[in-house]
Amino acid sequence: MLSRFPYPLEKGDKLRAFYQIKELSKYYSITLITTTDTSVKKESIEQLRKYCNTIYILKLSKISILFNLFIQIFTNKPFQIGYFYSSKNKFRIKKILNELKPDHIYCQLIRVTELVKDYHNCPKTLDYMDALSKGMERRVENANFFKKWLFKKEAKRLSLYERQIFDYFENHTIISKQDQEYILHPKRNSITCIQNGVDSSFFEFQKKTDEFDFVFIGNMSYQPNIEAVHYIVEEILPLLNTDKKTYSLLISGATPHYSIIKLARNNSNIKITGWVDDIRHSYLKGKIFIAPMMIGTGMQNKLIEAMAMGLPCITTPLANNAINAIHNESILVAKDKFEFINGIIKLLTDENFYLKISEGGRKLALSNFDWEKTTKKLINLFDN
Repeated sequence: MLSRFPYPLEKGDKLRAFYQIKELSKYYSITLITTTDTSVKKESIEQLRKYCNTIYILKLSKISILFNLFIQIFTNKPFQIGYFYSSKNKFRIKKILNELKPDHIYCQLIRVTELVKDYHNCPKTLDYMDALSKGMERRVENANFFKKWLFKKEAKRLSLYERQIFDYFENHTIISKQDQEYILHPKRNSITCIQNGVDSSFFEFQKKTDEFDFVFIGNMSYQPNIEAVHYIVEEILPLLNTDKKTYSLLISGATPHYSIIKLARNNSNIKITGWVDDIRHSYLKGKIFIAPMMIGTGMQNKLIEAMAMGLPCITTPLANNAINAIHNESILVAKDKFEFINGIIKLLTDENFYLKISEGGRKLALSNFDWEKTTKKLINLFDN
């Protein structure tokens, strides 16, 4: 049960769902039920038909979304729950489940738990994936007055809901230990941490073109990614650029925010590609992958993909906590802009150090982050 159709792979939840479905299909007959607020292309559906016996796509109308968001004002449930809820879809799902009689229900994200929480004829597993409450809380500081109030309210509601929904599911998973600590349920230590993986056959080492000094990749309408790019352009590049050298940045990812487009419009050394069919081409164009993630939760897939391709990465402790890479061995970790600059300069001026981080990162990504290995933990949960 998903809140979004898991293809194309422009968002982290879609990527996690797609590769888990791919691996789970080797052991189970899968029925996919997914809500969607956008039209789903035929070619996207065909990608999932390879792994799913049956696919149900439940549309969310704009009227339904607006109505349910309005209703949430008078409840203590998160607005995210209201956005993805539909009484019509809940009734349809109940009918599907009664006819299907599944052996197990796997529900990704709390956004759709209201649709299946009351079905008790088989075990259910909830993949929190991220601690959404903590991610919302981290957005408060840099928000304007109205958004600050809204984010605070939503963070409290999400935290309460994350705790309450726990008891409706037999099993629980999450992407990292640090996210597990933010689920405020007395039995949170029973949550199983299941990391993301990397498709090693796809993200294989290739010769880089080094067309750009830095590359950043991600869904560019996602607030943590938007803030990361602003940090690169407004905090890091001005301290690096000199009369002799001006550094270049490539930004790739779906739906660039207008503020990112504006940054590029005012700087000829910044290029935005938007969505690219083969993201490997963007990774291969950079000398260094830079990811100053200051807010957000979960695991940054972009980091393990870059590492798998041999691209040296520099990021924040917040992003590295989910990966557990070792500073100065497989990654560089920076707490502020000055540490970012020192790390960048060392990578660009010390070829041996550059190769050490490149090789160490690739080795870590391929040995620790494999979809087959991580999904085996999920299979063990289902079978027990």
